[in-house]
Amino acid sequence: MSARCKKSSAAFTIAELLIALALMALLLAAAAAAFNASVVNYRDNEDIFKTINNARQALCRITTQIRTGHSFNPADPDNRCSFFTSNDEDITYEYRSADNKLYLITNSDSQEYVLCEEVNSTTFIKNLTDDNSDVKSVQISMTVTSGDLEKTLSAAAVVRRNLP
Repeated sequence: MSARCKKSSAAFTIAELLIALALMALLLAAAAAAFNASVVNYRDNEDIFKTINNARQALCRITTQIRTGHSFNPADPDNRCSFFTSNDEDITYEYRSADNKLYLITNSDSQEYVLCEEVNSTTFIKNLTDDNSDVKSVQISMTVTSGDLEKTLSAAAVVRRNLP
């Protein structure tokens, strides 16, 4: 036999190259889908982290001021808590379901500040002193959402001026 007629076994056929190319395309598509899912998950986690962190900061501020506050209004509805701070500033914390925000209201000048957004509900449960004359502690529950995720945070504060 002549050298021209021998088949070379070191080369790929076109069919083998096409199969390898199709397999590589499938692997790259799977890797791209996994990367995209990872990016979407990262963004969702970052959004819920920011939302929860804002809610925690608001709860920390509220509980700090409640602990040192006085002259609470025990007749406030559950979405509101009014009292005087340690500096004798008349303030109100109020949740409004119309816009899903928690507000700080300074009653002396009627200024309103948004403390937290993306809030589904906030309740202030006021526990009264034995003679029902003032508030001795407040339990706060706040539910926040980010996308499809919903988290409830809770805090409690004892009014130090009303301790027995």
